[in-house]
Formats: sequence, structure tokens, C-alpha cells
Amino acid sequence: MLDWKKIYKNYLVKNIGILIAAALVLIIIVFFFIRIYTRHGEAKAIPDFRGLTESQLQHLIKENKLRYTVIDSVYIDDQPRGVVIDQTPKAGELVKKNRRIFFTINSWSAEQIVVPNLIDNSLRSAQAYLESLGFRLGKLIYIPSEYKNMVLGQHYNGKPIDPGTQLPRGSVIDLLVGRGLSNETTPVPNLLGMTVREAQKQAQSLYLNIGAIVMEEGIDSSAAFIYRQIPSSGSGQVLNLGASIDVWLTDDTSMHPDSLIIYDSFPEDDLGGDEDFDNEFF
Repeated sequence: MLDWKKIYKNYLVKNIGILIAAALVLIIIVFFFIRIYTRHGEAKAIPDFRGLTESQLQHLIKENKLRYTVIDSVYIDDQPRGVVIDQTPKAGELVKKNRRIFFTINSWSAEQIVVPNLIDNSLRSAQAYLESLGFRLGKLIYIPSEYKNMVLGQHYNGKPIDPGTQLPRGSVIDLLVGRGLSNETTPVPNLLGMTVREAQKQAQSLYLNIGAIVMEEGIDSSAAFIYRQIPSSGSGQVLNLGASIDVWLTDDTSMHPDSLIIYDSFPEDDLGGDEDFDNEFF
């Protein structure tokens, strides 16, 4: 009589053994192909690409069977233009064939930044703001002023620079800074008929400053000129070095000094005397 239990037990053990053997063979095959696919043991150290331009690094990329992508560009003034300044992975790291390297390049041209208006700001806040925008603080030119350590002007390459002008990142801005009033005095200049820029230049040449600038709405600023100033010039008027002159602007050409005739006095002969004047009109 057949022993079915024994037969079933042997059959089960045999199949389990076959499955285990097949699994081991499959694992060995998969491991073998993984080694081939990943090129185990074939990793190479990445060269240092820093300081190379994109055209220069391509030879090294091909030689080492790598790939690359430029992911960013920045502007660093003291670095050569167009060279690699950073790479990922870093130089010396082990990578396999066809690994992609990511580069950051120093831009060929500087980013253009709008010059802010720093006038009437403290030196400390002006410096912090300049540097936050990407500019560099240059010379501090101290001039007499009633406002100590206040920015009174901003220069680029030795000339005044208007707010809103675009300059390359890293440009050097010089600041004119108040140092307090001086005991010395200077005559009050006549600023009538001048533009604000002309008046500022004239005032600075005498170590004075332009204070309040009063201009009504709707006036064409490009054609505006000074028609009033306080203090006025002449009659022995003097100011301490560093003091300010307030000015009023208009674009009404009839108020330009060249259009006005001012009579300080009328000789009696020209009027024919008081009696002739009375007889003529009465």
C-alpha cells in the first residue's frame, strides 16, 4: 500500500529545494548584472574645473567621460570673467562615467544696479544700504555742514551721480559727508537764475550747501531755475562754512533775473523834480 504522506512530504521538500536554488541563482545573476551596469570599482576622481572657461573645460569633460550643466552665473569683480568659480560635486570626489557636473560661472558682464538716493541719510545707514545693493563705499569727502555725519552728496569717478542711474555691481560710490559748521565765513553767492545742479556746484565751491528746495507741483523740473533764495546775496551777507541756502524754483521765464529790470533809485533830473512830476500828471 502506498504511503501518500511520505510521497507528499518528499515532493514538498523537493520543490522547496528547487525554489531556493532558483532564488539563489537569480540573486547571483542580478548581482552580476548590477556590477556590470554600475561599473563597480570604476569610479574616478573629479578634476578641479575652477578657473577654467567653458571652452577650456570641455576637453577635460570629454577626457573623463563626464557631462556638465551651467546652472548659475554670478559676478565677482576680482575674478576673471567667464571662469568656473564653483562646481558640484567638488573636485576630488569619486564619480562614475557619464556623471553630470554642475557649474557656477563668473559672469562676463556685471549686473546693472540702480543708484539710490543717499542724500540726507546718516553715513552709517547710507553705507549699509549701499553695500546691501552690491555697491562699494569709496572715499568719504568731509565738507563743512551744519549736519554732522549726514550724506550731502554722492559721486562716481569724481563726478556727481544722479539717483536712478544704473551702474555695474561692485561700483565704488564716494560720499560727501557733513563735518559740522566752521568758524570761517564766506560771502553768500547769488544763485538766482541757476538750475539746482548749477547752484549745488557753486555752493560746494564755497563750502556751502543747498538746503530746502521749494518747487510747486506741475513745474517742468528740467526747465526750472532759482528765482528766490534765503539768505539773499549781496549787502555784505556772509555764512559760516557748511551752512545751507534755501532756494525756490520756477519755470516762469518772466521771473528769470535776465528778464527783470530793477530800479534801485530814480535820479531827480530824470523825473524833472517833484514839481514837474506833479504838474505833468495833475
